[in-house]
Amino acid sequence: MANRIAAFFGRSRDTSELFDQLKIAEDPQYHQHLNQYDVIFISFHELPQNCESYAQYIARIERKFRKDLQQAYPNYEISEEDAVWDVLSEISEMEDAKFIFVLDEWDYIFHQKFITEQDKEAYLGFLRNLLKDKPYVLLAYMTGILPIAKYSSGSELNMFTEFTMAGSWEFSDDFGFTEAEVDVLYERYLQSCENPMVSRDGLREWYDGYHTASGERVYNPRSVVQALSFNHLGSYWTSSGPYDEISYYVEKNVADVREDLALMVSGIPVMAKIQEYAATSTTLETKDEIFSAMVVYGFLSYDKGMVSIPNRELMDKFADVLRKESKV
Repeated sequence: MANRIAAFFGRSRDTSELFDQLKIAEDPQYHQHLNQYDVIFISFHELPQNCESYAQYIARIERKFRKDLQQAYPNYEISEEDAVWDVLSEISEMEDAKFIFVLDEWDYIFHQKFITEQDKEAYLGFLRNLLKDKPYVLLAYMTGILPIAKYSSGSELNMFTEFTMAGSWEFSDDFGFTEAEVDVLYERYLQSCENPMVSRDGLREWYDGYHTASGERVYNPRSVVQALSFNHLGSYWTSSGPYDEISYYVEKNVADVREDLALMVSGIPVMAKIQEYAATSTTLETKDEIFSAMVVYGFLSYDKGMVSIPNRELMDKFADVLRKESKV
């Protein structure tokens, strides 16, 4: 999503070939905004080599930031001592420039073992100085798992509006593939694949099961694309990253988490009070906090006060974890 937004607004290259065939091209303001803006894109999940401190982490971001600005605006002398927000303010004033910020995985650094509470405050201060009340900010779009309000207790970043899959009606159908979208993709698959091995019901069984705030059922986008691309139903999403979190939740066994997960593996939903945030796995203390985190991470689906395992892809993973834990 972050890459797509940057590709749409950014003026660095013509991306009309990507977007002309999509629904957005039908919007009357399409050409007014396509490739018309200076976009600053930061991937906060990238670390410097052998990173052991927040100072190393933020220094890399600021260094690359200044380098990019120097290349884009060669008439300005930018030194290593200049704060990036001061440079942006000066450029904005002299060039009448405004920027769109696309900040991917803003909360990644909170999950790193070397980060202290003081580091978190410094990081929030960096984002505040960069974005809050700045005339050069036309739009700021940030992605992440942890809501800003969870860590920003004051007014540091209170200018953001947060949208979540479980609580935001306005963009419910943007958090995954809807039934109609999967139907379109499946028809393309049947037309292009010589020996189709994936059924439409199979896609529903393996990758459906999530619920948005508006009641829309959505599929895991990555897994649907992988299954149709490789002509095979399998656990694509659950194999895309570390799943130590699931094992941790089961091992911690707060208020009989194992027993509730066993019920869900059997297809029985469990009542839970889901909170609109999740913290890192090492700070969860109650069963509702653990299930809330699982919903945010996508391990569980939440609908009408009940949590459940959304599909076969995750059902198999939970069953494996429970089997391993029972042998310990």
